Amino acid sequence: MITGYGLLIAFVISIGILLVSIIKFKVNPFLALLITSIITGFMVRMPINEISTTISTGFGNTLGSIGIVIGLGIIFGNILSESRATESIAKGLLAKTGEKNSALAVTTAGFLISIPVFMDAAFVIMMPIIKYVSRVTKKSLMVFVCALGVGTIVGHALVIPTPGPLAVAANVNANVGSFILYSIIVAFPAALIGGWIYGKRFEKYPAYAIDENDREKNLEQGKDSIKIEDDDSSKVPGFGISMFSLLFPILLILISNVFSMFLEKGSTMSGVLAFIGDKNIAILLGILVAIGFLKKYINKPMGDVVIEAADSAGLILLITGSGGAFGSVINASGIGNFLVDTMSGLSISVVVLGFLLSALLRISQGSATVALVTTSSILGPTILATGMSPVLVGLAICAGGVGFSPSK
Repeated sequence: MITGYGLLIAFVISIGILLVSIIKFKVNPFLALLITSIITGFMVRMPINEISTTISTGFGNTLGSIGIVIGLGIIFGNILSESRATESIAKGLLAKTGEKNSALAVTTAGFLISIPVFMDAAFVIMMPIIKYVSRVTKKSLMVFVCALGVGTIVGHALVIPTPGPLAVAANVNANVGSFILYSIIVAFPAALIGGWIYGKRFEKYPAYAIDENDREKNLEQGKDSIKIEDDDSSKVPGFGISMFSLLFPILLILISNVFSMFLEKGSTMSGVLAFIGDKNIAILLGILVAIGFLKKYINKPMGDVVIEAADSAGLILLITGSGGAFGSVINASGIGNFLVDTMSGLSISVVVLGFLLSALLRISQGSATVALVTTSSILGPTILATGMSPVLVGLAICAGGVGFSPSK
């Protein structure tokens, strides 16, 4: 196989092939990643009999570690969406924060809803709500679009159980509980700054017009809070139940990680906490809890809800696996180690490299999931040698996938 700067040239060409195939020729990312993996193997002169084996191993290892939890996470999100629990969370936050802080509520709602639900689905859920809030508050719709957009993309790109962050945590070998904790610490303030505070600059733009009587009718008497009327409020779960259902699996993982630090390793309680705090078990228990609380609010058989989620999960799993395959070829060829060594020689941290590579892929082809999976697959195996925290590198990769998205 080739060595030295030939590896860097091969890497640049492989990224170019990947981007051109997705952007120019509209090839599905799953196929584009597989084709690029094969071409990269030939470019670095990998033995031909090892190319397919390396691709299969990378694909299998990636899905073996996160395939189950991605599928469960999508089912979990679909249950929350079909039961309208996500709507209940959004409307509940708006009612509690009041008209003055309505953009804060939209940012928070977008952040929370995008954790179990895909970003585009979160937008579909929230757009009618923010249009109405814009009319009621007489604030520009741009204020709320900014709040919603930043809240959803930050939650989508940084917080587990969204597929992208899940893949990153697995590929960099980070503890899931620690990853969730630090991602929330980093992501939520960032969402507030970018969505709520920065969004205030759009208040100068004109707002929707609304009749004053309609405004009065939809404000609680004597309170500065927004009430959004429902067609049938009896078929919408309460705010408390909805929030509990959303946060339950995340809390299980966090509680398990926190208490395990104070328990003797090998003890019965330590084993129980490790079991319920496992990402697969926690999400599965979250699904069971959500079904128990929310099933009566879903107007279709639960089997149909699961089947719809499986339809969405299929392509995500294929893209995630093919990203792992591409990363496996990159690392088997020595490109990954060469990149890290070169950047270290230039005093560029692997944290910065992860952010920049993820941002480059994000701005080039538009998908945060593809950017996160590909970058973490490339850099994951090299992190241990650098001595950097896997959580820190993983969060940098996720942060790189937040911004610079081409408009769609």
